[in-house]
Amino acid sequence: MSRKIKKQHVHELVAEEIQKYIEDKELQEGDKLPSAEELTKLFGVGRSSLREALRYLEAIDIIKVVNGKGIYVNDAGSFRYSGKVKVENEKKFLLHILDVRRALEGKAVELAAMRINPEMIEKLRLCLKEYDERKQRGLDTSAIDFEFHQQIYHAAANPLLHSVYESIAGLIEKFFAGPFGVKELFDNTYPYHRTMFDGIAQHDVAHALTEFHKMMDIIEETIRKY
Repeated sequence: MSRKIKKQHVHELVAEEIQKYIEDKELQEGDKLPSAEELTKLFGVGRSSLREALRYLEAIDIIKVVNGKGIYVNDAGSFRYSGKVKVENEKKFLLHILDVRRALEGKAVELAAMRINPEMIEKLRLCLKEYDERKQRGLDTSAIDFEFHQQIYHAAANPLLHSVYESIAGLIEKFFAGPFGVKELFDNTYPYHRTMFDGIAQHDVAHALTEFHKMMDIIEETIRKY
């Protein structure tokens, strides 16, 4: 059986390089890292990729970014490369991002239920149709699942909210790219896509939000149990 190569985003590779830098330099808690400008030159990456890498590392308590002062090592021992630590770090990261996702996407669901137009209803319906078809055929549903949630932000019709979402979309995509290496981890949220869609399409804000929070509760429970 061939082994699948895990797809990694640039910010994930940058995060790994920063961790290696901390380890190679034997930096300890409180030690200062090079500036953001120096890090972009050191790793040959753009500012946006570095920002996402720093957000991720800060979310799992490896670094601390102090505005106007710099980037500091927060816990040099938290990233040691053992399986258990990797899982604990990923759990912590996913739970932090889930808090943000509840706030941002919850508002997007609320606004979408109030503002969605027939064209956007049809786009969401087509997403669900493809989701259903792929699910029934036993195919990977992660990409269409991600697309479905992205369309909700479009339906919310708030450019600023969508812009905030776009700034951390790479981090949120972790939920759809096989956390812990298990693509089917959140398969039990599948029914709530339909019920949440029904609430949005019927402009029933309360129902849409209730189903959204059921979905988020299942995701949180699954992460905590892993």
